[in-house]
Amino acid sequence: MAGSTSDKLANHILRGLVIGIILGVATLFIGPHVPLPEFLQGWLTHVGIKSSGTLLELMRGISTVLLDPFGRVFLRLLFFVVMPLVFASLATGVVQLGNPAKLGPLAGRTFLFFFLNMAIGVALGLVMMNTLEPGHHIDLATKERLMAEYGGAAAKHVTASQSQTGLSIAVVVEMFMPANLLASVVGSTTARIGDVLPLILFAILVGMVGTSLSADKRQKLQDSLEMITELMTGIVHLALRLAPYAVPCLIYSVLVKSGLDILVALGVFVLGCAGVMAIHLFGTMSVWLKLWTTWSPRAYFVAIKDVLVTAFSTSSSNATLPSALANATEKLKITPSTAGFVLPLGTTMNMSGTALYEGCVVLFVAQVFGVDLSLGQQITLLLLSVLSAVAVAGIPGGSLPLIAGLLITFGIPAEGIGIILGTDRILDMCRTATNVGCDVTTALVVDEITKKADAKARP
Repeated sequence: MAGSTSDKLANHILRGLVIGIILGVATLFIGPHVPLPEFLQGWLTHVGIKSSGTLLELMRGISTVLLDPFGRVFLRLLFFVVMPLVFASLATGVVQLGNPAKLGPLAGRTFLFFFLNMAIGVALGLVMMNTLEPGHHIDLATKERLMAEYGGAAAKHVTASQSQTGLSIAVVVEMFMPANLLASVVGSTTARIGDVLPLILFAILVGMVGTSLSADKRQKLQDSLEMITELMTGIVHLALRLAPYAVPCLIYSVLVKSGLDILVALGVFVLGCAGVMAIHLFGTMSVWLKLWTTWSPRAYFVAIKDVLVTAFSTSSSNATLPSALANATEKLKITPSTAGFVLPLGTTMNMSGTALYEGCVVLFVAQVFGVDLSLGQQITLLLLSVLSAVAVAGIPGGSLPLIAGLLITFGIPAEGIGIILGTDRILDMCRTATNVGCDVTTALVVDEITKKADAKARP
């Protein structure tokens, strides 16, 4: 039933996207040639919009005073949950590990490959974004107009950040460990770099200390954190109910104000993301198979094709877990204990497709608004994408609040996330297949390394 509801919501959002695009394109083609009555021209002047006396200018005015505020209600519901969701999700993930000293070599190898998997994925995504630069298909005048309308305090931050000399040890310490944690978190609406970073560090510290508590206290802490996560997830569900109506409003508004350039940019972005996810799944994982297993890439991907199809069609790692476990033990001959440890944990933590997507979205929105992220900032983005992907709730749209938090961190207008909302469904299918495929590959690699280590340890 939940899957059916999710599919219906996704279909409604896609339908809304198409309607918004059709109406936006029609307005762009017809609007400049339809003159307005005099009283409507007066209204445009009254609301502070320079008018050429055409239907296009009228629709731009309506977008500003009506459609944008409605879309903003949807976005702000997502922004509400950013801080508590980041804290509770990350802290819960660390607490669930139990005592790190007792996890053993299996867990150590698993977490190492999880990190490598996600970091490589994000790096590939950032390379693609810097190569294709889909956000640069929009002309400078449009970028300046978008920043002026949506940027707010972020525009001031961009100007200030351009004068920074770069990262230093002192700057990094200040970014992650400000003198006042609460002031930093509360002040995140000013879009200063580092506002979300201290919260991430604090959540990790709380989780680490929580693992050393007695079993009873640790369970109480975990239950409390999970309750916060469930509450914030509920708010995300409420926001997503507005998505089928907010998405067409947002895309229509962006189209009539930006022109058709935004559609070209979105097309390049979607194709680029889908392509780089395929490269990571079938390219990077093939290298791993060659380095650490006896499987040929061709035979391996034939063996797991049913799992990949299930992941792609359901867009749910959780729904794919039973078939992934069966496939791992029956076809790949992975030790049941290894599969039972790595795959469920990977469903929660090893989100390489999601991490890749988050990094791409942040860089795309930055390019759309004309915000240049330095190499140091992109390295920071890589690390934060990995951390935030671990904290993503396992629901449709679960990554949206965390992407908004990343945008805030780098001084990019968080409202820019509305540009990519309508394309999320197809990319969600792609990144779920990538997540699951990389989970199974990691389980296979860890299992074969563990078997070799055990064989060497025998007398």
